[in-house]
Amino acid sequence: MTHAAPPGNSGAPQHFPVVVVGAGPAGLTVGNILRAASVDCLVLETETREIIEQRPRAGVIEEWAVRGLEKRGLARGLLDRAELHTACEFRFDGERYRFPYGELTGSHHFVYPQPLLVTDLVREYADVRGGQVRFGVRDVRVDDLDSDRPSVSYTCPETGERQVVHGDFVAGCDGARGVTRASLPPGRVRIARHDYGIGWLALLAEAPPSADCVLFGCHARGFAGQMPRSPEVTRYYLQCPPGDDPENWPHERVWAELQERLGAAGVPPLTEGRLIEKRVLDMHDYVVEPMAHGRLYLAGDAAHLVAPIAAKGMNLALHDAFLLGDALVARLTTGDGSGLGGYAEACLRRVWDYQEFSQWLSEVYHGTAAGEPFRAGTTLARLRRLFTSPVAAAAFAEQYLGTAARY
Repeated sequence: MTHAAPPGNSGAPQHFPVVVVGAGPAGLTVGNILRAASVDCLVLETETREIIEQRPRAGVIEEWAVRGLEKRGLARGLLDRAELHTACEFRFDGERYRFPYGELTGSHHFVYPQPLLVTDLVREYADVRGGQVRFGVRDVRVDDLDSDRPSVSYTCPETGERQVVHGDFVAGCDGARGVTRASLPPGRVRIARHDYGIGWLALLAEAPPSADCVLFGCHARGFAGQMPRSPEVTRYYLQCPPGDDPENWPHERVWAELQERLGAAGVPPLTEGRLIEKRVLDMHDYVVEPMAHGRLYLAGDAAHLVAPIAAKGMNLALHDAFLLGDALVARLTTGDGSGLGGYAEACLRRVWDYQEFSQWLSEVYHGTAAGEPFRAGTTLARLRRLFTSPVAAAAFAEQYLGTAARY
């Protein structure tokens, strides 16, 4: 069962071997790994269960990540309901170019919206494996990281009282704006950041996908993308100025730009529908080094952010969670601390590999709209090479599928 607040209202400190801050894919995966090994833990989440099970997020999961979930008994819903994608399609110079990466590699993507995965993970953690989770907590603080008994405190939403929880370890899985990263001592952390100087208008449309795969439109007016989410709902992106106001994009303008940027010879117009989400994302990346301090270990967006350009964020979060969950189990059940000692280095190898691919892919997506003839020309050369060079195609497929750095 789930627990919205600890038993009693005394505010007396409690103890768990691991306190997990954040109930996203990373935090819930860590929690499930711990519970499968009979290690007690507590997950703290500032949002309600209903919100985390509904908020729209990414949906592309790489095959290695699915196999990692399957190995840990966390992929039943995904394997039953996810769509399999074996190709993507680029549209540029008024033509369409299908890229059959499944044929090239034997691997594929799974499309399973993050809210569904989170729903599966929280049900497994709280309802099946008996893990404790407290939703709706406020004013979370992390202290005593350099001691062997770090503490996490929060305000209980029901009583308004301050609660203190001690743990042997703290897993910081609370995202880009969470408290765990901010708890790292100043001067002891480096944040490497890259801003692309572009925005994406992120859209959800009540409309079926207009193709059976992801579409990338590389157009002089700006990038456009179609990412199928379900038979009834489609994610679209439109390149726009950073910081743009979504209200500048009424229904008619959105669909006119999508039709133009994703148009190609011989393809029917996109199927239009009601827009149920509109928000502007400013494209940027960051990497936090180190990903650990004292007894605090960061995972997912708390440690690194990859712009949605390459659809890598949720996959990196799962990679972190597999490594961190396994390392914590080893340390707490056998005393083997080698996994925790090598955790950050092992994570960052994949993180930097994905960051580099995101930068490369950004130039492919956005170079034709830069207003610079030279960049437009080199971008088109890169695109053509994907469809004329088997070596270039294989290299792209390997990075797109995440098979270059296997977990």
